[in-house]
Amino acid sequence: MGAIYKRELKSYFTGMIGYAFIAAVLLFIGIYTTAYNLKYMYPMFEYVIDSSTILYVIVVPILTMRVLAEERRQKTDQLIYSLPLRLTDVVLGKYLAMVTLLAIPMAVISLYPLLLSRYGALSLGTAYSAIVGFFLLGCCLIAIGLFMSSVTDSQLIAAVASFAALILCFLMSGITQLLTTTAVASLVALTVVSLAVGIVVRLMTGSLSTALLAGLLCEVPLVGVYMVNPTVLEGAFAQILSALAVFDQLSNFLNGVFDLTAVVYFVSVTVLFLFFSVQSVEKRRWS
Repeated sequence: MGAIYKRELKSYFTGMIGYAFIAAVLLFIGIYTTAYNLKYMYPMFEYVIDSSTILYVIVVPILTMRVLAEERRQKTDQLIYSLPLRLTDVVLGKYLAMVTLLAIPMAVISLYPLLLSRYGALSLGTAYSAIVGFFLLGCCLIAIGLFMSSVTDSQLIAAVASFAALILCFLMSGITQLLTTTAVASLVALTVVSLAVGIVVRLMTGSLSTALLAGLLCEVPLVGVYMVNPTVLEGAFAQILSALAVFDQLSNFLNGVFDLTAVVYFVSVTVLFLFFSVQSVEKRRWS
């Protein structure tokens, strides 16, 4: 894993993508810091972090689009498969390189509250809680982008898929408020989700029987619950979508609360999408 990590991290600085990513993060944070803390003199650095979350929707797809898709397009992934390395180590090495790249501008941003506190009252605890949450959110979204890159050999498709997934996560709270909460609506929506699960399993395993089994395992209990007690499904789909609102997990950090539940959530989503990425690459290895 160490060799993959060093190779990937070095590649970001042999071209422009690493420098561009760091510059974009610092520029975006710098603009909001200037606006909120310097021009309007708000003593809350968490306002800067809250307004900057949309940045991830733009920069994460650009960062992750090439990490696995380009390897596949150039057929260099075949060289990786021949190495005495587990595919888990390969995926983790690439992921940790991107996390390290994110940590560089975050280290610089961590100096901002200290500098601002010299010129006025600033809650350092709340500021650094927001920064930690912002970093964990970025790590989680990078894992999602990595998975999108693993399912295609086109950088463009990987970038578009990542952007679509992240903007959906960003808008999820607003979307859930527009949904009807009836049991029938939830049944239909969850049936579509069961179909989507089957399609994803089919793409990841290449097995139609496994995909059908996965879809049925999702759909049969769902229909059974609806037949026995349909009121259980009222609002169920909206609640599930609310759980997918990744950006909303940052809210407690912005209020100065180090939310362990949100930390577990970020770590769980990260591990889940890294697992999906490993399975996607593993499927390609034997296809």
